Amino acid sequence: MNEQDTTAVLSPIEGQVEEMEPNSQPAPTLSAQGQPGGQSKPAEKKRAPRQSENKRMKIFCGSSNRALAEEICKFVGVPMGESRLQRFSDGEVHFQLLENVRGADVFLVQPTCYPVDQHLVELLIMMDALKRASAGRITVVIPYYGYARQDRKDRPRVAITSKLVADLLTTAGANRALLVDLHAAQIQGFFNIPVDHLFASPVLVSHFREMNLPDLTVVSPDAGGVERARFFAKKLDVPLAIVDKRRTDINVTEVMNVIGDVRGRTCLILDDIIDTAGTLVKTADALLEQGASKVYACATHPVLSGPAIERIADSRLEQVVVTNTIPLREEAAKVAKIKVLSIAGLLGRAIESIHMETSVSTLFN
Repeated sequence: MNEQDTTAVLSPIEGQVEEMEPNSQPAPTLSAQGQPGGQSKPAEKKRAPRQSENKRMKIFCGSSNRALAEEICKFVGVPMGESRLQRFSDGEVHFQLLENVRGADVFLVQPTCYPVDQHLVELLIMMDALKRASAGRITVVIPYYGYARQDRKDRPRVAITSKLVADLLTTAGANRALLVDLHAAQIQGFFNIPVDHLFASPVLVSHFREMNLPDLTVVSPDAGGVERARFFAKKLDVPLAIVDKRRTDINVTEVMNVIGDVRGRTCLILDDIIDTAGTLVKTADALLEQGASKVYACATHPVLSGPAIERIADSRLEQVVVTNTIPLREEAAKVAKIKVLSIAGLLGRAIESIHMETSVSTLFN
């Protein structure tokens, strides 16, 4: 069968020895993570790896956000796991582990962003390979959970795909899930495995505290995001406003009115996802029409599909701040209004806590 090699996900360390005796020789480039008998130290590691004495930690990733996974590895102090991800000429995924994972505590980083179906299937296949290789525990780290917006039957004869994806992940072999800013927190209940649900708000709040915007008001673009916006406003100790909107069709939104006083204020629109940016731009226009002096926006997941990039570039928004749960497309990276913050440290600390069996609750602050 003819193979077409489209992606090779490999560790920078070749031939790494997984378990070394004190008197054994080190791997060609790095010692076995500081064990006795090593002759060299890991390069460019700011922190010593925190690993359990009873099990090894390994981190692997797919093709959707390699850069974020490498940042996490650098933060944690663990090299990227060696693997090979290829595609046959007809598009089928072929995944192979290139190192021993038997009994290891494995973290698999893969946001299910565009193309959603392709990255989801990659994730399922990678988990199956880990399960068949006798990994001790498989934790799926999904910074962006695709299909999260279809979380209930809001119309007759529709699917609840967020539940379907949760079932697929569990069946494929996930023992635990680490998620970031779900569209609805109740999606955690769709899983029959432990779920750690992180929020990007500590990273975003810290950024806007440093900006020290005058007369700031946090704005929720819809009623569903009020709880998220209220938490954000409380952390910044600023007022809260709400925009009432009516969605007339999929990806089509009509803004109705603004609840709260925004006249002469600097407004910060807070949302979890920016998809086509239709809601975002219309919300900004509504706030400016009500007398707001400036409008900023922030969101965790920069989906930025369809005309989103053009809408943001042509909008009256001062700046749009997002995180790197999803890698920006090349066109989006060129837009000066879009600023990206990294959540690698947040995810790295969570991975360490899960591995060491300690609490992750401190990461919510």
